[in-house]
Amino acid sequence: MRKVPAAWLGAIGLGLVGLIGAGRAQAALPPWLARWLDPATAPFIPVPEIDVDPNSGTTLGLIPTWLHTDSQSQIREIIAPDVIYNPYFGWGARGRIFAYPSDDTQWSVVGGAKQRVESEFDFEYQTGRLRRSRWSFDASVVYDRSGTPRFYGIGNNSPVIDETNYTKQQKYVETTLGWNVTRAWQIAWTMRVREVAIQPGSLAKIASIQTRFAGLLGIGANHEILNRIEVAYDTRNDLTIPTRGGAYVVFGGVAASHGAVNDSLYSVVGLDARHFWSLNSQTVLAAHLALRYMPGEENVPFWSLSSIGGDSSVLGEEQPLRGYGAGRFYGRNSFSTSIEYRRRVLSLNAMATHIDIELTPFIDLGEVFANSRTLPFTHLHHVIGLGFRGIAPPFVVGYVDVGVGSEGPAVFTGINYPF
Repeated sequence: MRKVPAAWLGAIGLGLVGLIGAGRAQAALPPWLARWLDPATAPFIPVPEIDVDPNSGTTLGLIPTWLHTDSQSQIREIIAPDVIYNPYFGWGARGRIFAYPSDDTQWSVVGGAKQRVESEFDFEYQTGRLRRSRWSFDASVVYDRSGTPRFYGIGNNSPVIDETNYTKQQKYVETTLGWNVTRAWQIAWTMRVREVAIQPGSLAKIASIQTRFAGLLGIGANHEILNRIEVAYDTRNDLTIPTRGGAYVVFGGVAASHGAVNDSLYSVVGLDARHFWSLNSQTVLAAHLALRYMPGEENVPFWSLSSIGGDSSVLGEEQPLRGYGAGRFYGRNSFSTSIEYRRRVLSLNAMATHIDIELTPFIDLGEVFANSRTLPFTHLHHVIGLGFRGIAPPFVVGYVDVGVGSEGPAVFTGINYPF
């Protein structure tokens, strides 16, 4: 999947370890409690949810999780509703289904809401993942209303003291149609129709974006249509849990934006490269590099600019910098690179499937810059960190990443590798 907005599965692999430890001590527990703590007899996995994010704060909850496996003990479906509490927005609940009917097709549905401000719906469908047929197809239908985004200004040195908050409500439909020239080579067309409303912030102790950046392009209601062409060369041995090979994408596109403040037509070009080296049966060295340029038109909504910050890479858009919150730095152009040392430290069987636990030191580097003639690696922000990953081959990766940058530590949880 492209990116599912859930910050829960990172706990499942680590939570299974705790459940197994509790199951081994079940002899000292009442029979009814021992049954619930034993992975062999529990009706579902009662995973405690602790989501810590630089923007969202700490969210606590409980995720009763059902894993449905096939005859080869591979996960084919995950059902994971939850009940959560966030100090900003109160109590909430979400429902989630992740389905993996075949190695070539996946889909998911996520929906939920909190007492105040926030709500979400996300449907994702992907087929032709393995590029064995002539065509591949991805589709997304997303509604998201979030009250935690931050904006500090535009530029690589935007100061912490200028922090503002806003409520972002967006709705979009996105499709990608890929022509598989060979198994490795693909030419793809992505189209996205999006409506974005930037509204006043909802966090009491942080200034609202309109009070400090009243003339910023993109505030209010805006509509955007993006068309992008991608040429990809992919030799990875696996799309979800790669251990060798690489994926290299060159892309270019145009977007038309229409809003209350401005109308504009702007272009985007760049590249995204990632490579994986298998050092031994337990260890993988992973590297990622992304470069994004926005030549031409100056009237670009701030939320369409290049950005770095947060925990994950989205092709042609935001890039990770795991010591900072999502969207920490905005600019016309961006450069980002990451290196991870992925080391498997534990393997176990639980809930009729196999779980691997990885320990992952990592380094992130990145910057935004205004002039396309500027060298893209002269004023880099840097982050060092340590990741913990729970992996249920062949489709599921959950992570907890802790990074430290110049503004202090940040913790992220979620699904799929950051790149």
